[in-house]
Amino acid sequence: MREAIVGDAVGGPYSPAVVAEGRFVFVAGQGPVKGGEYVPGPIEDETRLTLENMAALLEEAGSGFEHVVRCGVWLVDLADFAGMNAVYQTFFPEPRPARATVRADLVVGKVEIDCIAVVPG
Repeated sequence: MREAIVGDAVGGPYSPAVVAEGRFVFVAGQGPVKGGEYVPGPIEDETRLTLENMAALLEEAGSGFEHVVRCGVWLVDLADFAGMNAVYQTFFPEPRPARATVRADLVVGKVEIDCIAVVPG
């Protein structure tokens, strides 16, 4: 059984997040978007907004950053790694989730982050 979590808006033929079997949350790649519009800024600001978007989806699914087990991070420029990482670490409590970070051309913004979490209980 799957339940789509729509959040603010869907920008394509996908769900921003899906809860599977009532226990696992799969959050699609989130970026620095507010109200459907890209909000450009320094990597720290784009990362913060990206993670705030993720937080809203996790909350709607009944989860949170403390229940994230894996993240994927995509950066347009790996020179932004330190700035992204400085903000990223403030959102995730110990033990932090497993993570992969890669350089990629993105459709929107400098950073995109996805995750897998569990719903507690």
